[in-house]
Amino acid sequence: MVKSVSDTRHCAVRLRGAVSSLSRRLRPSRQGDGISGAKLSVIGQLYRVGPMTQTDLAYREGVKLQSLTRLLAELESDGWLVRKAHASDGRQSLLTLTPSGATRLTSAVRDCVAALAKIIKRNLSADERALLLKACDLLDGIGDALDGNTDAFSSPSAPVRATQRGQRA
Repeated sequence: MVKSVSDTRHCAVRLRGAVSSLSRRLRPSRQGDGISGAKLSVIGQLYRVGPMTQTDLAYREGVKLQSLTRLLAELESDGWLVRKAHASDGRQSLLTLTPSGATRLTSAVRDCVAALAKIIKRNLSADERALLLKACDLLDGIGDALDGNTDAFSSPSAPVRATQRGQRA
C-alpha cells in the first residue's frame, strides 16, 4: 500500500531515514586521520561556535560530560584543539580549535562539498536543484522548530534565515 503524502508520520519516518542515511554518507572518510563522526561533530561545534567549556560542548552535543573526556583528550593529543584557562573561572578551561585543526576541518568539508556538488550537477536538473534548495529551507525550519523556535515556519523571514545559514556553510 502506498502511503498518502499527507500521512505526517510516514513523512517523519522517511525524513529521518533519508537525513540519517545522507548524513552518514556525507561524513568525510577521514578514518586514516583518526577522525570519527563524533570527533567531527565536536570540532565542527568549536569551528562554528568558537571556544567553549567542556560542559557547554557536552550540552550542545547532547552527551554526558564523561562521554567527551577521552574524545577530547585524543583531539588535543592529535593537535585539533587546545585547552586554555577560563578567564573568570579557574576551575574550567576553554576548548579552542587550533589553526591546524581548523585547516584540516575545512579541507575535509571542502572535499565533501565538492563531491556532493559533482553528484548534484550530474544527477539533478535545474528545476530539481531549485526544489532541493527549497527543501533545504524546510529542513532548516524543522531544525529550528526542534530547537524550540516555534515560530520557525510562521515568520516571513524564516526562509531568508535558512538560505543565509546555508550560504555560510
